[in-house]
Amino acid sequence: MNRLQLQDIYTYPIKSLGGIRLDKAKVEEKGLQYDRRWMLVDRDGRFLTQRKHPEMALLQTKITDGGISVFDKENPSRQILVPYDSGSARYRMVTIWEDRVEAQIVNSGISLWFSEVLKIECELVFMPPSTRRKLQPEYAVNGESVSFADGMPYLLIGQSSLDDLNSRLSNPVPMNRFRPNLVFSGGSPFQEDEWDIVTIGDARFKITKPCARCVVTTVDQQTGEKGREPLTTLSTYRNRDGKVMFGQNMLLLRGTDISVGDTISFESRSRIKQE
Repeated sequence: MNRLQLQDIYTYPIKSLGGIRLDKAKVEEKGLQYDRRWMLVDRDGRFLTQRKHPEMALLQTKITDGGISVFDKENPSRQILVPYDSGSARYRMVTIWEDRVEAQIVNSGISLWFSEVLKIECELVFMPPSTRRKLQPEYAVNGESVSFADGMPYLLIGQSSLDDLNSRLSNPVPMNRFRPNLVFSGGSPFQEDEWDIVTIGDARFKITKPCARCVVTTVDQQTGEKGREPLTTLSTYRNRDGKVMFGQNMLLLRGTDISVGDTISFESRSRIKQE
């Protein structure tokens, strides 16, 4: 069997904006450090994503010493810094799917920048450490919480799975269409479907459920343009109970750090450990 190792680490500080590839990262209960800790919401406090606003893909993020830098991919000079301590003294309730949690409102000048660039009336909010957005009980192990991510703290995908998909497409797509946190090399396509416990370096994770894919996968992350692929092709062979599955959601059991190149081992659902 090919050696399994961590190939890529991605974090998405502001939900549904451009992601960042890292060589190493801190792993936390809610997800990777900084991952989806900020989010744009509409006037009603409901989350905004590329599902309805594909142009959000054009805003790229970057981690700096002073905060999260955001810039327009088509006009990089149009940028703003979101300081790590940019939260105001005001809070509001926000909605992510069926969850309602308390969020800290970020400086109004920063929100105005996003509203003008995206041409959407919106507000940037931050998830303070005090906010606990609990996982659904059937997936939690120790009452874990998650960030502003769609539902789970971590998303894992095998490079072989993407290679299999691309072999069926006229125009191959990059991994960023699927917005994973962790990508591994080695193994066979969709091998991750059978995993239960995953060890990456010294960190240990629990697979919770397959990831159901949506129209965000059809958004070109460089241009913000929406098409039909790869969702149309995926639906022909990755359809489970009416949902198109690609990748596995996970939660953290223990660990503090991971790095690209870390060896990966797993326990399958039959509890037989593999290397």
